[in-house]
Formats: sequence, C-alpha cells, structure tokens
Amino acid sequence: MPHPNKRAALGILTVKRLGGLCDTFELERPGGARKDDLIELLAHSKRASFEALLAELKREELKEICRAHDLDDTGKEKEPIIARILGRESAPEPGHQPALPGLPGAAGAGSPPEAADAKKPRARKSPDSSANLGFEAKLWLAADKLRNNMDAAEYKHVVLGLIFLKYISDTFDEHHAKLLAGKGDYEGADPEDRDEYLGANVFWVPREARWAHLQANAKLPRIGKDVDDAMVLLERDNPPLKGALNKNYGRADLDKHRLGELIDLIGSIQLADVASRSKDLLGRVFEYFLTQFASAEGKNGGQFYTPSCVVRLLVEMLAPYKGRIYDPACGSGGMFVQSEKFVESHGGKLGDISVYGQESNPTTRRLAVMNLALRGIEADFGPEHADTFRRDLHPDLRADFVLANPPFNDSDWFRKDDDIRWQYGVPPRGNANFAWVQHFIHHLAPNGMAGFVLANGSMSSNQSGEGDIRRAIIEADLVDCMVAMPGQLFYSTQIPVCLWFLAKRKNDGKRRDRRKQTLFIDARKLGTLIDRVHRDLTDADLAKIVGTYHAWRGEKGAGKYEDVAGFCKSATTAEIATHGHVLTPGRYVGAEEVEDDGEVFEEKMPRLVAELHAQFAESAKLEQAIKANLKGLGYAG
Repeated sequence: MPHPNKRAALGILTVKRLGGLCDTFELERPGGARKDDLIELLAHSKRASFEALLAELKREELKEICRAHDLDDTGKEKEPIIARILGRESAPEPGHQPALPGLPGAAGAGSPPEAADAKKPRARKSPDSSANLGFEAKLWLAADKLRNNMDAAEYKHVVLGLIFLKYISDTFDEHHAKLLAGKGDYEGADPEDRDEYLGANVFWVPREARWAHLQANAKLPRIGKDVDDAMVLLERDNPPLKGALNKNYGRADLDKHRLGELIDLIGSIQLADVASRSKDLLGRVFEYFLTQFASAEGKNGGQFYTPSCVVRLLVEMLAPYKGRIYDPACGSGGMFVQSEKFVESHGGKLGDISVYGQESNPTTRRLAVMNLALRGIEADFGPEHADTFRRDLHPDLRADFVLANPPFNDSDWFRKDDDIRWQYGVPPRGNANFAWVQHFIHHLAPNGMAGFVLANGSMSSNQSGEGDIRRAIIEADLVDCMVAMPGQLFYSTQIPVCLWFLAKRKNDGKRRDRRKQTLFIDARKLGTLIDRVHRDLTDADLAKIVGTYHAWRGEKGAGKYEDVAGFCKSATTAEIATHGHVLTPGRYVGAEEVEDDGEVFEEKMPRLVAELHAQFAESAKLEQAIKANLKGLGYAG
C-alpha cells in the first residue's frame, strides 16, 4: 500500500482532534463544520504542512495511521514513525539527535561532524526543495517549543544570532579544511593565520568562538557566557560585524538548559558535500525564521520584515540587473536579499549590484547586517543606526534603484522645513508619507527608478498639502505605475496598501517612450488566504502583475500590452488631472467585464426566485432544528 497523503492520514482522526489541530495552526473553522470540512481546511493550509501536522500528533495516533496503511508501527520515538509515514529513511536510533529532513544527521553535543558520519550509514539522499515538507518548518517548531515563556521579540535575537554564528563557523571550517589539506594554491598555508581567511573574504573565527567548541560546552551552566564571549571575539576580529551581534546570552533570565538544547538543534544543520549548500540552507532558515517571528510579533513584526511576495513583486517589477540599490528603511535587509536572488537567477553575478541601506532601529540593523553577511553580500549601512530624516547617512548617493517599505503614516518624525529634499512641497508634520516619497526621488540617479510600499491614503489624501505635493510629482512626470494591493498581506497591519513605481526618465532609450503616461493596476482581487488573517501572492499572481507592467513599458519579449477592464489601464497625465490627481487604480481600470451566460432574463428570473424560496424553506427548517436542540438543553426561550 502506498504511503498516505495528508488527507488520508487526517481521516483516522476524530472531529474533536481535527478541530484542535485547526486551532493549533490558527485556522478559522466555520461553525458546525463536519469532519470532511475540517480535513479539507487542514489539507489546503500551507501553514499546517503534512510534516508539521504529524509532529503535533501523539505517538499512538501516528501508530494508528501506520496500521491503517499497512506500515510498520513499531518504535518508542515519534521521529522514526513520522519518517515511515512520509516515506523517508528511518530516523537515527534513540539517543541520537534527530536529523532534519533531507539533511545528514547531526552530531551530539561536542561531537565533530566526522564522528557523526562514522556512527551511522549514509542516508539515501532526498530531494532538497523548500516545497518538499521543508526542514525549516520542523526546525521552527522545535525552536519555538524551546522558547518557553520568552517574548517572541526577544527570542528572535537569541535564535537568529546563533544561526548566524553557525554560518560563520561552517564557512570558516570549510576554508580551514582547504588550508589544512595544503593542496594547490593552499600549499604551505597556515590554517591558523587570520590573513588567510580575510584574503578569501571569509570571516576569521577564533578558536573559542567556533561552533564545535560551543556545542561541546552546550550542556554546561556557563554556556551563555561562552556564547557572549564568542560574539565579542567575532566583532573584535571582523570590523564589518562591529556592533551587529547579540551579546546578551549570559543574562540570568535566559534558561541555560534550553539555550544548550537550542545550540544542539541549530547544530543539526550540517554541511553537505559543498559549503554553498550549507549557506543556502542557513539562509533559508534565517529567512523562514524572520517570517515566523514577524507573524508571532504581529504589529511589531512589520518593523523588520516585509512579506516576501511583496518584496519579490517590487524587485521583479524594477528588474535591478546591475547598479546601485538603496533602501533607507531597510529593516532586516529583505529587499537586498531578493535583489541578489534576482540578479543570480538571471545569469548575473553578486558583484553586479552595490547595496546601500539605513535603519534607525539598532537591533533591526543587526538583523540586516547578519542577513546579508549570511549570503556574502557586501553592504554599506553607514557607520551606525540613524534616523533617515534627522541624519541621512548617504547624502551624496544617487541610486539606480530605490526599493523600500517605509513606516506607514508615521506621525512621529523629524522635519526640517528648509530641507533640500522637499523639492515638491514641505510634507506635513503629522504624516511622513510624502517625506519618504521625496527622499526617494532626491536619491535617484538621472535614469533611476523607485519602487516602494505606502498606505492607500497616499494615493488620494488632500490633507495638509499632501494633494499639492502629489500633483507636483505627477506633473513632473515621475509616476510610472501604481498598483493597488489586496489586504491582509502584512503582519503589521490589515489595511490594504499600494505600490508606487517612479521613473526619473521615461524615455531612457532602453524601453518605449512613456512620457505623460502612467499605468494603473488593480490587484486587489489577487492572492490566496494562507490562514484566517494572512494572504499571499502566488507565482501566477506575481507573473500577471509583472508581465503587465513590462509589456506596458515595452520590455523585449514581454508581449503586447492591452488595457483589461477591471485590472489595468494606461492613462495620460491629462486624464489623471481630470480625476483631481488621485492615483487610486480603481478610478481608471473600471469594472471587470462580466461574461453573458446566454440565459434569457424571462427564464432566469423565475428560476432564481424559485431557488431563493427553496433556501428560505431550508432556513426555516434549520431554525426549528436549532430551537429544538436548545430546548433539549433547557434553553427554550
């Protein structure tokens, strides 16, 4: 019998158990939902992945799934049983730390990777895909259980700092092995010479800061101080990391036993055959954890994280193949990471882009430094954290691309009335939206382009001179495209947002001449709910928006652009003026054309009325049934 899929496995559970799983994964279940309804809800949930669901089940429930599908149900540990259900190789014997899906097994505390490989046979290699019941989710569930009662905002820095330290150490170990072998260019090299690492653009890791040393001491009460000392040494010997690492692991309120378990858990992400695989895995874990922490922190999560689908859309719309990229509200650096991914996916090299950022929150800035260092991206974040309006760290920068998600409707910001950036009008003290817009414009190169997120009010507000500033920007022919986004994309706010795309020069010779024209896209109906409060844009959604914009601006191979009622419209500056310089796409794209079903009205109306009466009758029956049930419970009223 084949291994069960998610639906088949869920089929053995009771309605009550299924409802409990829906609550665990924060899925909104309709009142009076039947068993089949709950199974479908869980089956379609991205958050409740098959592996995550199995991890939540009790051992006896897992055994029952095995028996129902003629699988071996023996074993005292859950991990081997889950592996059997998923059709994987068996997990390590009890006493060994469980391996992550698709990865080699982890060594125990203090054991080098070679020792772990010697203790057990090499597992069959499974395909590595984030869609393949991702190891990130399993690692997150395990790490989250170790959080205990610690606030997510605080725990974030504990976990991500350790993930970064693991990356630093893995990269160091790989180069150390090459130096130790002494072959080719490394003949006669000293593996303990710091310059050998700096010359290869590898961070130097002192012996006391290496992961093997920390994992060997993970069970000791002093482990918190050992980690702090490691962070201090890394910052001392690697100037780019100065001030970027969390050095608060030794504090009294951090449970050292749980810290040791967390170190063992992160230590289970092992180097495979090539170091680049480890970097990619750690980068994926870091990105996944940022997402999960943003969700856990809710509103505050928006301070450091922009949803990946929004970042992808901004990057793919602008297509930053080469040049200077700037984000003056960079959070944890997601715009830069996605830009680097875009360049590499289109055959470019990491060095094709130069990265400039600024962040006012010191702890968030640390996340950005680690996030980019994790991927080998060199970035200029300025000497320290700073408020962009109070102290611009890159005053002379003229960027080819500006990508940003600044704070929405910020009323607590510093304004200098004679600031050189206020070229189109002095923004109001009570809202920084158009301060950000003008800051972006100020930093654009002559052929530069900007893509950024703003609250919907920025498209239509006329308060405190905002309408005049928007009109001046439109008349300067800077607005290239406006996109209305669906709601529920952000962890920090449920309000819908919009994307602005500005072009300093619409006739740059690379694309068609778009002077005095603006594209409007209404994407509010796109996206898929991934849980009851969050929506995501699919690859098809992104391709539809990006393809429309690229076709409109005349990109090679993008096809021919056409207005689509209810979705997109190319409008002239004169037409925008007739709408009072309001940039809300819904005003321009019109209503979606409804296809005629061919049924004549004289036949259709009686049919619909008959259906309505039938539904009324069914409603009355349900009402009587509910009243009868309440009466049976003693609540007849």
